[in-house]
Amino acid sequence: MAPTAAYDDIADWYEHEFLGHDPAGEGDAFGLGGVLRDLLGEGRGPCLEIGCGTGVHAARVRALGWTPLGADLSAGMLRHARGRLPVVRADAARLPVRDASLPAVTAVMVHTDMPAYPAVLREAARVLRPGGVFVHVGVHPCFCGGFADRADPDAVVIRPGYRDGHWTTASWTDQGVRARVGATHRPLPELMHAFLDAGMTLERFAETGDPTPIVLGVRARTPDA
Repeated sequence: MAPTAAYDDIADWYEHEFLGHDPAGEGDAFGLGGVLRDLLGEGRGPCLEIGCGTGVHAARVRALGWTPLGADLSAGMLRHARGRLPVVRADAARLPVRDASLPAVTAVMVHTDMPAYPAVLREAARVLRPGGVFVHVGVHPCFCGGFADRADPDAVVIRPGYRDGHWTTASWTDQGVRARVGATHRPLPELMHAFLDAGMTLERFAETGDPTPIVLGVRARTPDA
């Protein structure tokens, strides 16, 4: 049985209030669409989104020619996702997917929700075909976290705490996800090493957000056969 998912308790709030009147993410305040387009690129075949949540990124993946599939631990979030893509409830570190069976895998804005993210990256590498692409899009570890006060959009204040990997509910606002379910912080080198330790080759990077980056994107590949 899959473990309990923290997002079950906030799934309806996430869909109707946090995403507001833009559940498809068309407004794209964080520039996620551009990062996905540039790092994933056009392709064919199944593309699995690990931690798909309510499935809001499926349309972007589909527009690139891929067939989006989703896996998430939260039954509450999947209730909203089912109308957007085929989904399965699963632990991201134990995917019900055959070895070397997928050409592409993504993880969008979820790595801080997964304390075992290094294991998730190893799992992504396991299910990818030789030469398969993995795209990570997440909050920027250097500028987003319990240590980063973004109350003033023109002057982000970075306080002590960046170097400490930890789980926290500390946040500059009580209106976001972190204050409700917490988040795991990993400094940038630790995050990058997790890709390398999973056997992936880092290929490209992207950042979005002002005045300091909010989002960090990474494209990596599994070795060719």
